[in-house]
Amino acid sequence: MDTASPGVRADIWLWAARFFKTRALAKQALGAGKIACGGVACKPARTLRVGEMLHIARGDERFEIEVLVLANTRGPAAAAQTLYRETEASLAARAALREQRRLQQAGTPRPPPARPGKRDRRRIHAFKQILGED
Repeated sequence: MDTASPGVRADIWLWAARFFKTRALAKQALGAGKIACGGVACKPARTLRVGEMLHIARGDERFEIEVLVLANTRGPAAAAQTLYRETEASLAARAALREQRRLQQAGTPRPPPARPGKRDRRRIHAFKQILGED
């Protein structure tokens, strides 16, 4: 991790902090305006500095983070989590969204874990004979 440099490109830092799997995806999100720095849309070549606040929209998730350490290279996930600090409001909002999704999925029936067994196939075959399909 390089902390001596005055700044790092936004797309490289987002990739190094593991918000995106590839630098190209980070660049695409920056170009689409999904990342804001200081309330203004951020461009891929923008230089990030320590202490800046970023607002990241990734799918349904929204992150509000503060840049703590600058990095040019991608390291392990544990090291990547030390590059930033997420705000309490952001953590609470993501937890609420996660709970809401969990409650929405609670009523939906889950598919069977495996293919039908021999007994199940015989029942399906018998049921289709009753309906006259087989």
